[in-house]
Amino acid sequence: MKNKIFGTDGVRGTANVEPVTAETALKLGRAAAHVFKNLNKQARDRGKHKIVIGKDTRVSGYMLENAISSGILSMGVDVLFIGPLPTPGVAYITRSLRADAGIVITASHNPYADNGIKFFRADGYKLDDQIEAQIEKLVFSGEIEKVRPTAGEIGKAVRIDDALGRYIEFAKASFPKHLTLENLRVVVDCGNGAAYKSSPCVLRELGAEVIMFGNHPDGKNINEDCGSMFPENLCTRVVAHKAQLGIAHDGDADRVLLCDENGKLADGDDIMAIAATDMLARGSLAEKTLVTTVMSNAGLETAIKKAGGKIRRTAVGDKNVIDELLKHGLNFGGEQSGHLIFRDFSSTGDGLVAALQILRIMRETGQPLSKLVKCWTRFPQLVTNVKVREKIPFEKMDGVLALVSAAEAELQSAGGRVLLRYSGTEPKARLLLEGREEAHLKSWSQKICDAIVRQIGA
Repeated sequence: MKNKIFGTDGVRGTANVEPVTAETALKLGRAAAHVFKNLNKQARDRGKHKIVIGKDTRVSGYMLENAISSGILSMGVDVLFIGPLPTPGVAYITRSLRADAGIVITASHNPYADNGIKFFRADGYKLDDQIEAQIEKLVFSGEIEKVRPTAGEIGKAVRIDDALGRYIEFAKASFPKHLTLENLRVVVDCGNGAAYKSSPCVLRELGAEVIMFGNHPDGKNINEDCGSMFPENLCTRVVAHKAQLGIAHDGDADRVLLCDENGKLADGDDIMAIAATDMLARGSLAEKTLVTTVMSNAGLETAIKKAGGKIRRTAVGDKNVIDELLKHGLNFGGEQSGHLIFRDFSSTGDGLVAALQILRIMRETGQPLSKLVKCWTRFPQLVTNVKVREKIPFEKMDGVLALVSAAEAELQSAGGRVLLRYSGTEPKARLLLEGREEAHLKSWSQKICDAIVRQIGA
């Protein structure tokens, strides 16, 4: 195992294979407890330091939960178990219970065989790189091997029975009290993940008629032919049930995709276009600026500028979006994939809160989603994923960057662009092509992807 375990979004990999093993989870628990305990000598509630642990519905969550909690307890820090709960719910409960940190055991949209570990600061935001580096160093250095609290100094673990209820009330509070969802039929696909209780409960309590699927997790069916990774199932059911809206989550429900009443999918760019133009009209978009990533469609930027706003772009990853929001005091941003961060309500991406903001706009305007998405025009875009066996720098591969340069020269002349990168969480190369002629995009995608497959294809 290399001396690097944190990726772009915490620790992630195949469950029970390094670094996602019980042994490393225990070390992570010990290291994290030591770091958070020493960030503030006094616990936030003036009692013993404590860390919240939540998880999604993967069977490997039991193993990792017990291992990482054992490490935390061995360092004299208490553990608060909150069970299966969406990632944004863990962030909220961390703040609500005045814990010193939060941990969520999840691999998000990945298949059930994978798992991961994400950390939150006491304020519910993801860790700074410097804190991750401290934890990582302690995992490998053995510096804290002799730190062994004994007897009454060892931490204790308790289960927080009302965590789900707390998160449900938090999510409901993001929807205006004078509005309801009565006479609205919504299809919800929870992806057999962490939102299988919270999302339907919130929508029903706000008055909606809810038709559920993907809400029977068995530890192995998370993200399996359901959820935001397979949104075509949602679109089919919305039409079949004559619903006004469809909502699909990923495994930890920090992202959302929507479906309109006609069965057409709305992604994160659609949601950002609707919400940001609404916020601009209301004067509530801080600095009149939306933060998104390099993956978002160029048409989104055109629409925001037309509405009187501007866009800041970051590298891919919701952590990068959040960092940019915090750095410039902004309050809304997201990713095309469906991570939407409404900082007026939440400290991280929250699929349920994002869906409720679109439902609010639908209620206030009386417009269906199919009409709301007409606030912008999408440029033709093609995204292709190539499975790879290793991540060799593209500049060291034969002819790949030459093809990229040739594609850029042609597409940029018509306002298009090319983006080639490796996924930070999966063994894949991702190619994004944008331009005005779809046939040109397909042609260049075929050429570039074939060059990658020949050299490092899985």
